[in-house]
Amino acid sequence: MRILFLGDIVGEPGRKAVIKYLPAIQSDHDIDFTILNGENSAGGRGITPVIANDLFRAGADVITTGDHVWDQREVADHLEKEPRILRPINYPSGVPGAGLFITDTPKGKIAVFNAQGRTFMGQALENPFLIMEEQVSLIHDQGIKMVFLDFHAETTSEKIAMGYHLDGKVSAVVGTHTHVQTADERILPNGTAHLTDAGMCGPETSILGRNVESIVYRFKSSLPTRFPVAKGPVRLCGAIIDVDPESGKARTITRYNRLLEPSEM
Repeated sequence: MRILFLGDIVGEPGRKAVIKYLPAIQSDHDIDFTILNGENSAGGRGITPVIANDLFRAGADVITTGDHVWDQREVADHLEKEPRILRPINYPSGVPGAGLFITDTPKGKIAVFNAQGRTFMGQALENPFLIMEEQVSLIHDQGIKMVFLDFHAETTSEKIAMGYHLDGKVSAVVGTHTHVQTADERILPNGTAHLTDAGMCGPETSILGRNVESIVYRFKSSLPTRFPVAKGPVRLCGAIIDVDPESGKARTITRYNRLLEPSEM
């Protein structure tokens, strides 16, 4: 099973590039299953039902989110209707939506989780380490071998710790949220693929996808200001992971990183 995961899609530039190039990426790399993090796809904050449907039509199988999942008002009701859009699983019970999606594929069942870290994150969510330990055990009881986690967290230490915590219990743990792709892709000792952060799909000349001048002004002045999504060429970042369907162990993990030239946009 070859899984493609693309990191945080930022605003119109990011989502237009993903929609345009996703079919070609899937074809060029023989992708079997595609997961996108779409939590910044609506103007840089949240996701809408219309944008989600556009991403599904482009070829996404599952869309994960994170701390901006509720930023667009209409998404809460939509999460109840569309199980392929995930919010972090460690919200309290009764919150709309789900943090787990299980589906059949030609190569077997796969479970996709979305969880959120707690260090330097705004919401006071349940402990993701305990939640994931419990939920993965339940998945194994169902005989599901292939398991993927998008761990949306701020600190590298928390994301690396989650990788080791679930090593040998899931196929892959890939981090999101910080928008900067890390160069530490590896297979952990017990067979779990890990990448601390997948990076973003968004404007190359930017600060985490936002307009450079606005962010620099904020750091210089300490005054509140708007952070519009930047424009210009887009970089697509993520990971491609090969998983053995029989064991659920990862065979390989490769970073995906492509700068689209202006002529390609």
